[in-house]
Formats: sequence, C-alpha cells, structure tokens
Amino acid sequence: MEENTGKNFIEQIIDKDIAEGNCETVCTRFPPEPNGYLHIGHAKSILLNYGLAQEYGGKFNLRFDDTNPTKEKSEFVESIIKDVEWLGADYEGRLFYASNYFPQMYEAAVRLIKKGKAYVCDLTAEEIRAYRGTLTEPGKESPYRNRSVEENLALFEEMKQGIYPDGSKVLRAKIDMASPNMNMRDPVIYRVAHLSHQNTGDQWCIYPMYDFAHPIEDAIEGVTHSICTLEFEDHRPLYDWVVRELEYPHPPKQIEFAKMYLTNVVTGKRYIKKLVEEGIVDGWDDPRLVSIAALRRRGFTPESIRMFVDLCGVSKAQSSADYAMLEYCIREDLKMKRPRMMAVLDPLPLVIDNYPEDQMEELEIENNLENPELGTRKVPFGRELFINRDDFMEEPPKKYFRLFPGNEVRLMGAYFVTCTGFEKDEEGNITKVHCTYDPETKSGSGFTGRKVKGTIHWVAAKTAGRATVRLYENIVDEEKGVYNEDGSLNLNPNSLTVLEDCIVEPALLEAKAYDSFQFVRTGFFCADAKDSKPGAPVFNRIVSLKSSFKLPKD
Repeated sequence: MEENTGKNFIEQIIDKDIAEGNCETVCTRFPPEPNGYLHIGHAKSILLNYGLAQEYGGKFNLRFDDTNPTKEKSEFVESIIKDVEWLGADYEGRLFYASNYFPQMYEAAVRLIKKGKAYVCDLTAEEIRAYRGTLTEPGKESPYRNRSVEENLALFEEMKQGIYPDGSKVLRAKIDMASPNMNMRDPVIYRVAHLSHQNTGDQWCIYPMYDFAHPIEDAIEGVTHSICTLEFEDHRPLYDWVVRELEYPHPPKQIEFAKMYLTNVVTGKRYIKKLVEEGIVDGWDDPRLVSIAALRRRGFTPESIRMFVDLCGVSKAQSSADYAMLEYCIREDLKMKRPRMMAVLDPLPLVIDNYPEDQMEELEIENNLENPELGTRKVPFGRELFINRDDFMEEPPKKYFRLFPGNEVRLMGAYFVTCTGFEKDEEGNITKVHCTYDPETKSGSGFTGRKVKGTIHWVAAKTAGRATVRLYENIVDEEKGVYNEDGSLNLNPNSLTVLEDCIVEPALLEAKAYDSFQFVRTGFFCADAKDSKPGAPVFNRIVSLKSSFKLPKD
C-alpha cells in the first residue's frame, strides 16, 4: 500500500492494527533478563522498541524479566537501567519487574488448572525430555497428565508451600503431545526452586518459566506489540495460547525481527564472564568489549549507536554488520562536535635554537577547522617543544614531508621551522632535534612568501602535561577467527597497548570522565571513567582517524 512505502515490516503491522481498530495506543517494552550486562545487540532492541513508541505517540516500558533467580543480580539490574537511560530511551518512570507479578502468575496458573489446561507432573527433567518425542516422532503423554483438577490444585498449592524438593514436581500446560511444534508438547510452566530472589527474597520457592511469564507480563502492562528476536518465532504459538486461554481482553501481539550480529566481536555472556574472572579484562565495561557500558567507557556516544542501529535497519533476514561501520558512526558523530587538541604519544624533544630562551607566547588556535562555532583556544608556545618521534627522520624516504635535516615544515598553528641538526645517544637513538624558526611565518599573519608541504603538531615543554594513553585492538585475533577449535576464545595478545608519559597540551589535564577530543593526526580519545583524574588523565582511544568503511551507494 502507498502509505507503507519506506516503512519496515513492523511499522506496517502496527499501521494495519491501528487501521483495523485492534489497538488505539501503541505500547512497547524492553524486557531484559538481569543476568549480565547489555551489549550492542540489545541496543538495537531498546532503540527499536522506544522508537516505535515515539513514532506512534505511545508508551515504552522497561521491564526486568527476572523469573530465574539462579543467574540474576542487582548489579545487572543497575547496569541495565543506566544503559537504557544513557541511550535516551525514556520509559517515563514505567519500570517494572516480572517478579512483582508473581501473585498474578500464580493465579493465572490456578485458572489454567481449573480449566483442565494444566497439570502437576512428577516426571524428572530427563524423563520429560524422553517423553517429548522428536521432530519426526510425536511425544508420549505423561502418566500424570490426567490427574483431576482437585488433585492438581492441591499439589500445586503444596509446591508453593515448599513441601517438595527442587526437580521433584513441575506444572505443565496441557496442550498437544503430537504437535509438530515441540514447544507445544505440554511445556513446563512452573518449577520448584528453593532459591533466594534478588527482588522478592525468599517469598517464593516456585518460579514461572519464561514462556509462561512473558505473555502474562505483556498483557498486565497493556503491551500491544511484543517485539522480540527471531529465536522466539517458534515460541509464538505458546505465547498466543497463554493469552488466549487466560482470556485477556486486549491480547498483545508478538512480532519477531532479526538480531544484529557484529563481526569478530565477543558478545556471549559466558565468554565475557570468563574474561572478567580471569582478569584478562578489567570488568564488563572494559573498552575492548562491546557491552553498552564498555562502549560508553571507551567514548562512544548514544548518537553514534543510534546512527549504527538505523544503518543496520530492521528485517526478518539474519545478517552481520562490520565493526568498521560502528567506527564510521562514531567518527561521523564526533568530527564536528569535538575540539582538535595536540597530544604527542611518542615524544621527541625539539629545540628552536634562534627562539628567545625565556620567551613564552600564547598562540590562538582554532578548536575545529570544520566547525568555526567551536571557537579558538590559547596554546602556550616556547623554545623547547615535543614532537612525535615519527615526525623526524635522519634519512627519509621519498615523499616524506615531515622533518629531516635541511627540510622546512610548519608547526601547526605556529611558525615554519627548518631542521638544522639532531643529537643521538650511545646506542644511536635520536634524542633531540634542533631547528631554527622564521618569525615572519606566524600562522594567521598573512605570510605568503613560500609554501611548505608538511605540517606537524607539537606541545610546549615548559607547560606540557603528562598523560597515560590506551590504544585498543580487537580482543580476539581477527586473522585466526574468534574461536579456537576447542571453543575457547582466540585472544589477541596486542589488544591493549598502554603508553605512559605521553605529552599533552595543558588544557587536556582538566579532562573529566567521558570528555572526548580529537587528538590531531592520531584519532578520537576519551577520558577514562574509572582511572582518569584531573591533572593525571588517562585517555582511551575511541577510534583512529582513518576508516575502511564506506557507506553503500543508494
């Protein structure tokens, strides 16, 4: 239809539901299980659900699917709330917990028992699997399937009272053991688990299964479109069965979309947990990971992640995105917003021999050549400077336009200097470069006498600050693949390089957590949220300046 042009398939479903009067106010939700930190794939789900609520003037809920106390922690709850809020998905105070609905879920199970649609089963987990059948053979009915309603009600109440040990009894939905869909072969909907819950403590010793709890949560909250990833497609008949049998007046609709996969990254919780426990990374937010907390700490912005999610699009087809596309998005977001500062990561002293010894001057340098609105700043300049070691060569190759004996370059925002000599130590390492400057060539003076091909950056030695800089590569070795044959991670030994005593202009000493900058000719960097302190900054490289990624042409 014409009005659906340019809309994704979920929007088209919602448009149809509204047109047919199936829903008035759209309500979506993001329902994480608090058993780990969220990663970049979850960002797609958060932004998709929130974006749809915004588009249709509806509501967006944040709800914790905390029905499994074995792996859930309040630490994960707190981290997820922080991530969702950081991404800008405003749930307007609608923060819910599945565990707060445990009384309604228990009553829902009782209703199913009374309808003859659920029964208590004494088979072990192994026996239930054996009775379930295969994709080509129907399952076999449990010998407890035809217990009376009264017996099932009594047994379920005793399960709730804690009379039975873990694994001894479960409550199963009575559907169809011959169904071609394995999920419909009398699935377990409640189990006994004598475990303390992070939200409800020891109030319950029976817990609902996700496939039973989720549709009830959606129905209670008035969710109209329950959007989830494709692995739940085969579970949709059970979702629909639950809301139908419980006779909710406005049943929610489950819609599945394809997950977002990033190439050559680690997102599996068990792998990240192992990296954390073995001290290979310094936490779930280590900047080499792609958890949302790690991306935030590294210096990615909510805007860059939203751009990335938009570029990936929404579809039913599984696909992978290149990490280079995520890097492209952060470059695009930062390049016009952040000041371009001078930092020397591998310092080499440079002396301007004909510059007055005790003189210091302040040069006015533009913060961002592409965005004049960012204004200018004063940068101290003097006789002794630091330059990057690779900006000088004793015997340069062809087309090397930086400093070498006899060559003239521009010091960025300052003067032309000509290399007149250099010093070496006993091992032959260059320890100092000597130059002369031409006072007529000051930047902004209108000098047009001659041109130079090279421009290098610098920091004045007298006022220089010192900083630690961390350079990151992929935590896994991309050349060899993410996983070894035994299933372990193929780690990159060079994933982190720490540079101590880098030289930075004095303004960078006051950087606060998450402040980001472009370091001239080097990349974009962010003050580390854990380790950086005013006067002793630690900068994480977010991304280098050059990109291998190109946007596809329309």
